[in-house]
Amino acid sequence: MSEPGSMPPALPGASRTTLDDLLLASLSALAAAGEVEQACRLAGQACALHRSSDARAWNRFNSLLHRLSRQTE
Repeated sequence: MSEPGSMPPALPGASRTTLDDLLLASLSALAAAGEVEQACRLAGQACALHRSSDARAWNRFNSLLHRLSRQTE
């Protein structure tokens, strides 16, 4: 049995889902459920967290934020 909090071993050929992948999917689902402004606020917070530490993640959240912001008008 693995230790609490440890990740299970990856299956051969399986893609690795990151926490950012899950958060991006969750924010998209939140927006689709009619909570676009809340999804934008959370995406903006994620952008701020990643701004200086992870340019790729920052870009993914920034792109989502810009896509969602068009729906708030």
